[in-house]
Amino acid sequence: MIHKEVDLSRDIERVKQIPIIATLLDVVCQTTGMGFAAVARVTEERWIACIVRDEIQFGLVPGGELQVESTVCNEIRAHHQAVIIDHVQESDVYTNHHTPLQYGFQSYISFPIILKNGEFFGTLCAIDPNPAQLNNSKITGMFSLFADLISFHLQQVELLEQSHDTVQNLSQQLTNSQDENRQYQPISNHNLQEPLRKLRIFSEMLIDATEKTDIDQARNLALKINSNAQKVSMMIKALSGFSVLDDEEAFFEQVNLNKIIADVCTRLSPQLKAKNVTLQVDELPLVNGIPLQLEQLFYHLVNNAVTFSNKNATPVVTISCSTLPHSPLNDALRAGKQSGFVEIQIKDNGVGIEKSQLEKIFDIFSQGPYNKALAGGGVGLAYCRKIIRNHSGLIKAQSEFGKGATFTVILPAI
Repeated sequence: MIHKEVDLSRDIERVKQIPIIATLLDVVCQTTGMGFAAVARVTEERWIACIVRDEIQFGLVPGGELQVESTVCNEIRAHHQAVIIDHVQESDVYTNHHTPLQYGFQSYISFPIILKNGEFFGTLCAIDPNPAQLNNSKITGMFSLFADLISFHLQQVELLEQSHDTVQNLSQQLTNSQDENRQYQPISNHNLQEPLRKLRIFSEMLIDATEKTDIDQARNLALKINSNAQKVSMMIKALSGFSVLDDEEAFFEQVNLNKIIADVCTRLSPQLKAKNVTLQVDELPLVNGIPLQLEQLFYHLVNNAVTFSNKNATPVVTISCSTLPHSPLNDALRAGKQSGFVEIQIKDNGVGIEKSQLEKIFDIFSQGPYNKALAGGGVGLAYCRKIIRNHSGLIKAQSEFGKGATFTVILPAI
């Protein structure tokens, strides 16, 4: 029970951080003529007012509670359907209902607030001691939209919290690598901030649209807010995945790279078939490594070769292997007991990479000017470099724009 109370307190604080909600409640009261409106957090055990507008002295303040069993919101929590009552005394369903009898209202409207993950959060509700004309498309459409907007903004606040925590955690982890540490400031100052900046701009525009009761404009802005929120969510997920690569509990074992490539091809089978890719693979060696990480490594490399194929040529991806008696880059690889190194090349005939971008492609969220419209968030190659470093190896790229690319992976031999 203590854990639930802490979670509820955090949820209420999140609602309080959303400035647009006060405007939404004002619009609700002005449009419906009702005197009380609120956003409530509703669970099986509790009904708590997060933000209220009270012009009828109903008596609730932010943080105030009602016995959840006494509320219609409790029924909405169960069935996730809106409840609209124009006139309690003329309603066959609610004329003898315990809630209006207890609280003395004649009109009531409430819409469920459903979070992005499908969970029920609470309700956007309004009441008044007098009847109101609520069953019309404008009123119901407005409440439905406002409930969705509150859900969007709750997601936004949570994303802001997550982005702060993730970047802080990542900055600590990046101190282990000077090159990765170099990337921290751009991630914090630009990559995450840009979609969050758009969220703030669209939110301000949304406040203006709701004050003017321009529902169509508000809905369009809500879609833009949702799109940018999803972008932030994907970036946070990518950063979290990057952080997981530092898992100290991951252990090394003998890995058959032929099986790794076979598994990767199975995962990419739809893409390979869709683009009629010709895949040529040499016999690959056994290496000492972390199986899941090595599968991620080759998945991203092969997927990149397929994704950035040339539309004017049949895609060909070649994976070749050779042995090296020593590191070609002197001390770049950590010394160990290995007898030599294996060099694996993944070569394609795709669109290639501009020379100006070759130094940046392994940075987190790096995307060249030619691939911004393509799928992916610019994290795959950053994952690859991190994985290679975890395996005391090297990765490098060679390319000429328009003539394909070659990625070379060097790993210690067994």
